[in-house]
Amino acid sequence: MSIATKNGDDGTTALMYDRRVPKTDPRIEACGAVDELNAALGVAHASAKHGFVRNNLLVIQKDLIVLMGELCVQPEDLPRYVKDGYLLVTPAMTATLDALVGEIEEQNVSSKGWATPGATPTAAALDLARTICRRAERRVCGLKETGELKNAEIVIYLNRLSDLLWLFARWVETQSGSGK
Repeated sequence: MSIATKNGDDGTTALMYDRRVPKTDPRIEACGAVDELNAALGVAHASAKHGFVRNNLLVIQKDLIVLMGELCVQPEDLPRYVKDGYLLVTPAMTATLDALVGEIEEQNVSSKGWATPGATPTAAALDLARTICRRAERRVCGLKETGELKNAEIVIYLNRLSDLLWLFARWVETQSGSGK
């Protein structure tokens, strides 16, 4: 089977369980923003020299697959999704991010004020990922506001992730001695 199914030639795309929606649907916008975030994290992961960053980014990327999967399900299909064995975003996933924030802050990495992205390629990639994460968060908040998002933990996870990405970028700059 070819990746080019041509099913989207009419301007629609598929969600889980054969639901088709316009490619401009707010749910697709949210999924697309999270997909972009995951790709940006892939760039950061590929350029990271420190195992601490690489290993944690890989865990986060896998979490984002869970998050995207949940976003690709209409609210009325969520019970079926769970019954089929798919995972949902949980407070434990957010707690992992909170623990990383605490770990980095304990290392006296500054979290005050603004930073100019670009001190290192990895820090720049992390800052780019952070801004994409904020966009994804805004798109998901739009779903929440219209009642199309049942799991509010997704918003919390993305909010915490953007904070963590800012700290990761500062950590990388600190480790490289190139903090601005």
